[in-house]
Amino acid sequence: MAKWGHGDPRWIVEDRPDATNVNNWHWTEKNASQWSKDKLNELLTNFEVDEPGVGLCHITSVDSIDGEAVANNRKGKLIFFYEWVIKCQWKGRINGSDDEVKGSIEIPNLSEENSADEIDVNISVETQETGSDILKEVMRKKGTELIRKQLQTYILQLRDDFAKDMIKPSKLMSGGNINAFKTESQSKIDAEKKSEETKTKMSSFNGITKKPEDEKFETTSLKFTEELKCMAEDFYRSFTEVELIQAFTRGPAVVNASVGGAFELFGGNVVGTFTELVPNKLIKQNWRFKSWPSEHYSQVTITLDQKSDCTDVTVEQLNIPKHDFERTENGWKYHYFESLKRTFGFGASLN
Repeated sequence: MAKWGHGDPRWIVEDRPDATNVNNWHWTEKNASQWSKDKLNELLTNFEVDEPGVGLCHITSVDSIDGEAVANNRKGKLIFFYEWVIKCQWKGRINGSDDEVKGSIEIPNLSEENSADEIDVNISVETQETGSDILKEVMRKKGTELIRKQLQTYILQLRDDFAKDMIKPSKLMSGGNINAFKTESQSKIDAEKKSEETKTKMSSFNGITKKPEDEKFETTSLKFTEELKCMAEDFYRSFTEVELIQAFTRGPAVVNASVGGAFELFGGNVVGTFTELVPNKLIKQNWRFKSWPSEHYSQVTITLDQKSDCTDVTVEQLNIPKHDFERTENGWKYHYFESLKRTFGFGASLN
């Protein structure tokens, strides 16, 4: 039996004004459907798409929003489920013309299974006035991009605004006297951590001077192999030529594909340097999310093995912060490989 005051704090009933969900240990659920409908209406109705020198379009109405949304809290972790089919009407005019072009928009797959840049936005035109095809193209390209940004705003606000009160304050989070709940070993660890944080440590990482570490965390690794229907040369080029990288990442990129050269992808969310390059065989990188602790990099090794009818691509990544493993793994799956297959047809047969 644990000594008095040394038990697992999750089982200790603390004083709470609302006497609910101590330390966020239980599953709680909150219906987000009506809030979501109101928010999506707010974000889309009267939204404008202005193409200077061409014309102006705007969403006149949101005809229907069908689906549901739910926010869950399990052990202090927020989980969201939402699935929406949205239908809207839009109008537009070519500069200098009095003819009004009308059309419709359908968003069939707004769900947690897709990132914002993967959401389908289907544009159609219902009139054949002057400039109908031109404005349809404006909506299909620029309009789709801007609408996806509005939907990204909904996703972020669902997490940050709607669900902000689902994580209950507790003594384990802040403000309370948590020392009474700590084991002796945990107190020792905390003391060592505090001492470590006061030291000034300067070391070099590829010529970059590191700042004193402000965070300790465990790391892990991942390794997987994808079979792609392409030549090894095609895959190698897609990871080293900026035009091809921008095509499958769907955004601007900075890439210097040489040993020591830097890269910056996905709006600066992924950055790093190339450490070794063997054309059509091997790519090594120091790789990090910008949200990781300062100057912490993982090491990525991509090995290419060309077969007669495909290329096996093996990715091994070391020193991933354990708390960010799932995001890293999903990023490789959806934002790298699935996007490569869709963009370049690497999922289709070579024959």
